[in-house]
Amino acid sequence: MRKKSIAAFYQDLAMSCSSKTCRIETTNIYQKIRDHDLLDKRKTVTALKAGEDRAILLGLAMMVCSIMMYFLLGITLLRSYMQSVWTEESQCTLLNVSITETFNCSFSCGPDCWKLSQYPCLQVYVNLTSSGEKLLLYHTEETMKINQKCSYIPKCGKNFEESMSLVNVVMENFRKYQHFSCYSDPEGNQKSVILTKLYSSNVLFHSLFWPTCMMAGGVAIVAMVKLTQYLSLLCERIQRINR
Repeated sequence: MRKKSIAAFYQDLAMSCSSKTCRIETTNIYQKIRDHDLLDKRKTVTALKAGEDRAILLGLAMMVCSIMMYFLLGITLLRSYMQSVWTEESQCTLLNVSITETFNCSFSCGPDCWKLSQYPCLQVYVNLTSSGEKLLLYHTEETMKINQKCSYIPKCGKNFEESMSLVNVVMENFRKYQHFSCYSDPEGNQKSVILTKLYSSNVLFHSLFWPTCMMAGGVAIVAMVKLTQYLSLLCERIQRINR
């Protein structure tokens, strides 16, 4: 009995030691799995953090670009649009069209090279249907800024004959179509009309549309990233509370 008890004791001790060894090995395995999961989680968090940073930088870059475009359009197109007084669309009837005189101009012939030339001055007088006034017609708002005596100014070039031929074509078109739409000053301060508006509301809308889309896209990207970060933190807090 004593021998059996001693043998049983050693057997139980061996089983106990093997059980402890198993427990240690199991603990080590669980620890390795946990460490591996933590490493994967850290890698995932790092990758997500880098992606979020890039997305925020993209959104901020889009917003900065749209602000710069707004600034450039504001000092060019929007300013000219606000200064334009020819806002009322009217009907004009041709009264007289003729080439009155020639003016000197300069054209570029290369880097730091300018040469003198001439262009013919076309004058077009029309009758404004709404008021019955005789007014000088300009091609665009810029035509009046270049030369207030001319209704149409061809591009300055070295060949005067080409400019004269182009002006003759324009003159024949006016004689062919004597009734046409034009734009006048509703206040009556500007004693002239224009044929084509460079700075219309339609042009302004299309010019501001794309910067606005870029601004909206940048704001949306930054907002979505911040929302994702907030929801992630909220989810972690809920998990900690449940534990």
